[in-house]
Amino acid sequence: MVPVSVIIITKNAADIIKGCIEKARELTDDIIIIYNGSEEEAPGVADPNDCRVYKKTWDGYGANKNKGVEAAKYNWILSIDSDEIPDDELISAIHNLNFSDVKVVYDIKFRSYFGKKAIRHGSWGRDHHIRLFNRGFVKWSETLIHEKLVLPAYIEKKKIDGYMHHYSVNDAYEFESKCSYYAKLSAKKYFRAGKKATFTRLYISPVFSFIKNYIAYLGFLDGREGWKIARTIAKNTSRKYHFLSQMETHGENKQSAKDNLVVEY
Repeated sequence: MVPVSVIIITKNAADIIKGCIEKARELTDDIIIIYNGSEEEAPGVADPNDCRVYKKTWDGYGANKNKGVEAAKYNWILSIDSDEIPDDELISAIHNLNFSDVKVVYDIKFRSYFGKKAIRHGSWGRDHHIRLFNRGFVKWSETLIHEKLVLPAYIEKKKIDGYMHHYSVNDAYEFESKCSYYAKLSAKKYFRAGKKATFTRLYISPVFSFIKNYIAYLGFLDGREGWKIARTIAKNTSRKYHFLSQMETHGENKQSAKDNLVVEY
């Protein structure tokens, strides 16, 4: 075991969180699940001997991750979503880290899946995130969506071997539903930040998004899935600025996203 607490946020995900927990057990004796679903849908795979489950209200992705960080046994934190599973190479690399250097954060490569297919190109194929850090120096931003780690200037970033496997969506319908939800949250975030739905953002950005994902990042090499991903991301770019335009005209209440719910992502 290593001196790392694994933090998992979830709405329920009892059907997919099992694999995440099983791999986390290979790293630590401190696994914390921050959960905001109903009592009937509580994560039933959590063993009380090595998991602590906290039912919390939904205050946003970053805020709920910070709740887990506060409850952690160790200062080193590995943040995982319920549909993410570290592979053996990543687990081995974490076991071999020197945790005495507390001003370092570790950037982890992601392998995302569309259904059962691993996506190797497009923006998904280039995905990586800082997920391993020391809570004494780093915390999550508490924005509505696209939370980020707040990193002081003196923090050093290092890459680490292995992959976090992200079982993102089962099919195009699920991907479309998630993107619609995130578009609404993004619009609300932009509205509060004073960002405007300009002509370029409404009509040029979606085209650029598709060209970047499908052609420049070689998304076409992922076949039908690559096309669906590039098309849906471009559509989502248009959608979020369309929602923002509505909010500029009618106010924030025009936005209908249900902020009390977390989408597994």
